[in-house]
Order: sequence, then C-alpha cells, then structure tokens
Amino acid sequence: MVIIMASHATKEDVDAIVTLVGTAGGDAFVSRGVSRTIIGLVGDVAQFSSLNLRGMAGVADVMRVSTPYKLVSRENHPQRSTVRVGGVPIGPDTVTLIAGPCAVETPQQTLEAAEMAKAAGATLLRGGAYKPRTSPYAFQGLGEDGLRILADVRTATGLPIVTEVVDAHDVELVASYADMLQVGTRNAQNFALLQAVGSVGKPVMLKRGMNATIEEWLMAAEYIAQRGNLDIVLCERGIRTFETATRNTLDVSAVPVAQRLSHLPVIVDPSHSGGRRDLVLPLTRAAIGVGADGIIVDVHPHPEQALCDGPQALVDGDLVELARVMRQFPPLLGRTAAVAPEPLATI
Repeated sequence: MVIIMASHATKEDVDAIVTLVGTAGGDAFVSRGVSRTIIGLVGDVAQFSSLNLRGMAGVADVMRVSTPYKLVSRENHPQRSTVRVGGVPIGPDTVTLIAGPCAVETPQQTLEAAEMAKAAGATLLRGGAYKPRTSPYAFQGLGEDGLRILADVRTATGLPIVTEVVDAHDVELVASYADMLQVGTRNAQNFALLQAVGSVGKPVMLKRGMNATIEEWLMAAEYIAQRGNLDIVLCERGIRTFETATRNTLDVSAVPVAQRLSHLPVIVDPSHSGGRRDLVLPLTRAAIGVGADGIIVDVHPHPEQALCDGPQALVDGDLVELARVMRQFPPLLGRTAAVAPEPLATI
C-alpha cells in the first residue's frame, strides 16, 4: 500500500502518518521526489485499512499496489518522472547526453574530455574516480583525488558531475563532490549500497545488473526509493548473453518495457554494451529511436593511452556525428536535447 501526499502537505502531516502506521505495527518509508512525496507501507494491509488514512491531513490518495516495486511503479505514479541533476533534466521531454572519460586519470585528460563532451552536446559529465574492475590488477581509480579533479572540471565547464560509488562507506564522501551518484552493474544488487545512496539526498543513476531481469532491476531501484529518494534514473547498459561478438548485448526492448512498468527515466549506455567505438553511434541512434530519455557515452582525448576502456571511447569525427545525432534525432520524436549550464569560472 502507498500513500500519495498532496503538494501542500507539510512535514508534520507526513510525520503524523508515519506515527499512526507505527501504532498499527507497520513500517512507513517516506520517499521524496521533485514533485511529490510518497509513503510506502509495509505490514498488515487489513490493519492499515482501518486507520482512515485518506482522512489524514495532507493525503491526496491511498492506493494498493500489486507490483513488488511499489514506489517506483507506474501504478501509483501514472505520469513519467523527470529527474534534475544540477538543473539538467532527464525525463520524457528531453534526450540528455552524459559523456566523459570512463576513468579520471589526470586533470588535463579530464578537462579535455569534458570539453569534447560539451562540444558534442553533453550536459552532464561522467567520470569514474572509483573503478570496480574484473581484474584486481587493473586500474582502480584515483579515489578522492579523482573527485577533486572532477569538481575542478565542473567549475571550468559548468557540467554537473555523474560519478560512481562502489562502497557504502564512501557514499557520504562521494556525495559531497558529485551531483549524481552512479551505481554500476556489479553493484546493482548490493543492497547495503543501494540503501546508503538512497539516504543522502542526491539523484542516483542505477545501471542494470549484467545478469538482472527487468523486475530485479526495478526491485533494486525500490531499495533506493524506500530510503527516501525518488530521484532515480535507470540505465540499460547491456546484459550478459551467449553472444561474444559484442562486450554485452544491448537490450533495447528494456527501455519501453521499463518505462511502461516504472515512472523513472530510462537511459542507455551504448559504450559499455557494445564495447567498441564503431558500435557506439549505431546503438545511440537505436536507443534514441526506441525512446530512451538519455545516453551515457565514453569520451577520451587519447583513447590509445586510456587506463580504462579506451577501445570504446569516442574521438574526433565520432563526436561530430554524435553532435549531429543529438541535434537531429530527438525532434523526430517530439523531444529536445537538454541544454548545458554555463561554466562558473576557469580552471
């Protein structure tokens, strides 16, 4: 069962419901989005029905939700949501380009990649300071030094930061630098991490687990929402199949399916799904065509020297074509490309 609060509901209204539900032996989880607050109830539904919740101050509606992912479901939130990251929208009206280096290596490399990304139409900067890798001997990221570099590049370019967090103990630190926290495919069912990122009040990008069904993906999002955060963006990044010609198999059907089941925005990562530079642009076109709310791609000024995923990073003429795609494709679907914010200063 979920309670939809009215836009004018006060903190006292919400607290009164939480207290009342507690007296009935239940638990109430408060999730706040940009436009509404939703309270998810866990416990005896029959007992809740006797509480006259609809008569409580600030309540707009009370609904029984049949899906196990109650807070992120379209059942309680029929209109699709828009999540704002540093003022940049990700949602059904726009196609948002997120781009940057897979890993932060140096200040100069990160700044060059950010400038390349922005020239191609990117409005958000992606960059990894913490890199969970398959091999323990591969580059694992610069940690907080990488976060500081990202913050400096944000000041220079005006691009808000999207960066991955891999450990629940690092969530507060990463959130102090980032505009959006990313949970990667290897941590998509790290439930302690999901709960931690849901508690810090920053938008979250949740990549689909490489072996996860769509329902498992949405249930992972529910862990975040249950801790008070509805500002979640789902990212389809390819799943593991028997196919070996590509790094992963991009499940384009997951975009409309997830959008039908959930009100959350859904974006696509064509870089990590294809794993090859020549596949990124075709997969980008396919993602926009199927209705994705955004794209996240790798960019690097010198991919042959990259410490992480150089073969899939876009350069030179690829970025010219990417810029053209971002100008021309969204209007065909009645959308616009998100606009980049102005830089705050020079680095």
